[in-house]
Order: sequence, then structure tokens, then C-alpha cells
Amino acid sequence: GYLPPPGVDAGLVRIVCGHHTWIAVAYAHFVVCYRLKEASGWQQVFSSPRLDWLIESLALNAKVLGDSDKMVAVASCSEVILWAIHEGGSGSEIGVFSLGVPMESLFFVGNQLIATSHTGKVGVWNAVTKHWQIQDVVPINSHDTAGSLLVLGCNNGSIYYIDVQKFPLRMKDNDLLVTELYRDPYEDAITALSVYLTPKNSDSGNWIEIAYGTSSGTVRVIVQHPETVGSGPQLFQTFSVHRSPITKITLSEKHLISVCADNNHVRTWTVTRFRGMISTQPGSTPLASFKILALDDLDGQSGCSAGTDIGPYGDRDEQQVFIQKVVPDTNKLFVRLSSTGRRICEVQSVDGVGITAFTVHECEGSSRISSRARRYLITGHGNGSIQMWDLTTAMETAGKEVGGPSEKDVLEQLEHWDLAVSRTPGVSPAPSLLNAALLRPQTDSHFAGGESCRER
Repeated sequence: GYLPPPGVDAGLVRIVCGHHTWIAVAYAHFVVCYRLKEASGWQQVFSSPRLDWLIESLALNAKVLGDSDKMVAVASCSEVILWAIHEGGSGSEIGVFSLGVPMESLFFVGNQLIATSHTGKVGVWNAVTKHWQIQDVVPINSHDTAGSLLVLGCNNGSIYYIDVQKFPLRMKDNDLLVTELYRDPYEDAITALSVYLTPKNSDSGNWIEIAYGTSSGTVRVIVQHPETVGSGPQLFQTFSVHRSPITKITLSEKHLISVCADNNHVRTWTVTRFRGMISTQPGSTPLASFKILALDDLDGQSGCSAGTDIGPYGDRDEQQVFIQKVVPDTNKLFVRLSSTGRRICEVQSVDGVGITAFTVHECEGSSRISSRARRYLITGHGNGSIQMWDLTTAMETAGKEVGGPSEKDVLEQLEHWDLAVSRTPGVSPAPSLLNAALLRPQTDSHFAGGESCRER
């Protein structure tokens, strides 16, 4: 698919994000939202007023209960603007909020808008009370979400969590209730973390798994058993294979994937599970080691870092992918399996314009029978346009052999045939005669034209 720039002076696309059947596209000073409609495809439904400052973060919440408004938020430095998008497509500003310090992340957990800062502040906008609250914690290096839980990896080696759905407040000072979940044995800074909740249809009950990486390059997996809820998570496995700080980590149903600061060096392991729960027999085994080289743009002319994150992208119960943009000013991306690094495909912009932002988004299928969810690679470009690529088909065909039949395929095709060699001279014999002379069913013992030999 292709979406043209929303205006002649739109400029380059800085960030793209998707949620449900919506996508939001951030330009330098405004944001545009599109909605996928069954009959007419992608349609623009909202465009924000122009802002005085440069957009650095973007968050979208398009799956809300009932007929409630959709929400989109943008941030720059310490300021956040939140809009409600009504059913007809009109939008209204909910509010402008300040975190007081530069923020690194902006995202929704359910209907609550969350902003975090490395300095140790968390801002939460409560959709019920319409109240913006700032909570001080220790400096934050990483975060993840699981259900209604916001999990924070901090500089002091501790992992904390906040249940933002219950929005618990301490009675004495009305502060958010921040609970320490685990502390690293060596108190290394938690630089990356990933929370995996056991599927709801599992018999294992309230089973939580957390993989985290530290500033020393160590990767650990901790687990919370239903029987040990009172005593906290237990250390399950430790991997000491990286020499640089861990920048990304993902624990999925089948794989553990870690990325360190050394040119995005990736190490992966297979995860063994029994009845949905991670198992020690035979345990996690090394799978692959590779790098996702992605050179940074020093002058910021090719987008912003928030819009060109390598991933991994995708549902944790399915195959995930890395998106590799090797050099800043390029119109080509490589899609690679996060588990092995194998290339699935490469995409090149249809008009040759450089790619400045990208994301992977799964759109739910239409209401029609047999229509299923499809995964798309969405790219934003230097001229303000959006291009969409069918990643589902690419991943389905990636495992299949390409090109003509292999030697084995040819032998299988010829297995029930006798071959004949014709010495009849002729520069260009008629195809019908050629076929009749060369191929006959094995049941026919007579050959037409020339000598014959049986393949042995």
C-alpha cells in the first residue's frame, strides 16, 4: 500500500506506530492518524495542529472499551500533549503535561498513558480520574509491560513494578505504590528486560518469567511460580556471553534473544517448555550469534532513533523479526529472523526515496469469514509518504525453496519414465515431435525415431 504525504510541506516521517486497525505518523511538528476500513482501505481520520516543538516520541491507543475515544500522544523533551480522537474523526486536546525532566519513553498500558525518564521519574495519566501524576523512583534504564503491569529495570540493580490498572496509591502520601520485585545478585544496572506471561490457557496458573540484561553484559532469567508468590521470583538461568552492556532482550515462547552494545551483537538460545512453563530439561541451548549493523545518523537528517528501532518485532508466541537499516541515507531495509539472523526478505522504496522511519504492525483481519490477521512492515519516507509491505506472505514463503526444481526434484519427476536419445538431424524440430520422441510412458516398449537407451 501507499499513502501520499498529507501536505506539500509535511517533511520527512520521523516515527510510525500502529495499534489495532490504526496507525499514527509523526512528522517534525504534527501527527496524522489513519484507520483501516474494510471497504475503502486506509483513510486519514485525524491531523493534529502544528506544534512549536520537534516531536521526539509517539504513542497510540486505538483499542478502547465500547465507543470511547481513541487517543494519541506526542512528546518533546519534558512535555506531553494528549488528544482524544472522536468517532467522526474530529479531535480534541485532553491536556498538556510536564514530566519536569527529559523523557525517554512514551507508551500506553491499557488506557493509562505512561512517560518514563532515565533520571528516575514516571508520569502516569489515569484515564478514569483524568489526573496526571508524577512518581519518583531510582534512575530507570529499561522497562517492559505485561498485562496491566509496568516493570522497571533500574540503575541500582533492582526490578520494580507498578500495577497501573489498579492505580494503587499509598495512604500516607498518595504516592504510587512501587514494589521491588527482584534485585540482581551483583547489583549491576538492569539495562534491558523482557516479561513473559504464561498463556492464559495454560494449567500453570500465575507463572511469570522475566529475562533481563545488565551493564556488565550478563543475561539472567528469573521465574515466579504460583507457589512462590509470597517469596518473589527465583533465579533460573545465567548466561555470561556478552562483553558489552545489554541493550535489548526478548523472552518468547521458543527463544531467548539478547542484543549488546557492540554493534548490535545478537546471541540467541532455544527455550524448552513443559506445559507452557520454561524447563531445565534439557534447558536453554545456544542457537545463533550474529550482528545487526545499523550506523547512526549524526546530524539527524535521516529521521530519529525512536523511528528506526531494530526490534525485535512481532508477537512473542510467533516468529519475531529484526529490521536492519544499514546506513542512515538509504531506501532499502533487510528483514531478518530474530532467532537465527537469516534474511527473510529485503524491501526497497517504490519511488527510490530514502526510508526515515519504520515499524512492524499486525492488523486484525476483517469480519469476513476466513480473514486472518496480517503482519505489515510500514515504512515512512523522506518525502512524507508511507509505504506498506506484506510481511506475512514474505515470512510464509521464506522457508520455501526458490528457483527451479532441484536435482532431487528432477529425478523424482523422471522416476517413472524411459528416456530416448534421438539422432534425427534438424535445427529446430517441432516441439510436438520432440516431446513424442523423448518422453513416453514406461508401459510402452516401442520408441519412435532413432536409437533408444534405458536410464539406469
